Amino acid sequence: MNAPENIDLPADWEDDDQPDPGQRRGRRIALIALGLAALLVLGLVIVVASYLHGLNSAYEKRTVVDISRGPSDGERPEDGVGQNFLLLGSDKRSAEAAKAEGVSGQRSDVMMLVHVPDDGAEAYIMSFPRDLYVEIAGHGTDRINAALAFGGPSLAVSTVENYVGVPVDHVALIDFDGIEGMVDTLGGIDVQVPQDFEAGGHQFTAGTQSMDGEEALTFVRQRKQFADGDFQRNRNQQAVLKGIADKLISADTLSSPAKITDTVESISPFLTTDDGLSGSAMVQLGLSMRSVRGGDLHFLSVPYGDPYTTQGGASVVATDEESMDVLREALREDDMGTYYAEHAGAY
Repeated sequence: MNAPENIDLPADWEDDDQPDPGQRRGRRIALIALGLAALLVLGLVIVVASYLHGLNSAYEKRTVVDISRGPSDGERPEDGVGQNFLLLGSDKRSAEAAKAEGVSGQRSDVMMLVHVPDDGAEAYIMSFPRDLYVEIAGHGTDRINAALAFGGPSLAVSTVENYVGVPVDHVALIDFDGIEGMVDTLGGIDVQVPQDFEAGGHQFTAGTQSMDGEEALTFVRQRKQFADGDFQRNRNQQAVLKGIADKLISADTLSSPAKITDTVESISPFLTTDDGLSGSAMVQLGLSMRSVRGGDLHFLSVPYGDPYTTQGGASVVATDEESMDVLREALREDDMGTYYAEHAGAY
């Protein structure tokens, strides 16, 4: 058997040094195997590249905003350790729905700060009461959720930064319609319901309940059925977010590129982020947190005081500066593990 014609033998390989027929056959099989392996790797690269391109194309349908500070917003807090993401859920409605419900503008009825430690092994998700009475640059003291209506995501970011004392690295705002679409694309989620109640034609039963998008959206909007109103609504919002996260990071979803792409496509038209939260940045973040599972997501609330009525007649929630200082230090020092162990469930 001769050496394959398309393989050049080394110049110093004399005839009497050539391997015997058995050795030549083994070398040829090895070369063929190597070629097949190269083709498989190349094919995998093409498939992955095509998938990421499609995923990035779907993600790029989102709206992008500038979150740089204006002159009245003051200095941005110094960089700390870890990363901080501001999640805003907007209840922006259609013109018809807004008129029927007496709503104008866009309010952030969901406001959460997500702290990802430097090692990327966990995440801490903190809710803000929507009526928390804080300083909003250029607008005096007002409910924290008014910042979005006054100045869009940029003012919402600077308001939170000023209050918590750490920089917000990225912001993501999703309309409630996007939440509904995401839940449906995931095939529904499991949510922990605190008590039996009825709303929007749906019956909610205490315990773990499977919900589709419409049910989940109805669930997160309710507050009047609960003794502590907005505070329980915050916990319900966290329960839905946990249900989404559990489904997103499940093996069933992660092993299905089509399902991930469909999920991104369902949410992107309703999503607004800062320009730094690009497709490649999201892939990087995902890779850095690839070991995170549902049990590594820790939900809590920022400290707050008692509800009260202002002189102008507005119902608001007081701040608790002493307790907030403890949280601020934990965020700056990337020591949220200790903070969570000592303060989870306090609010």
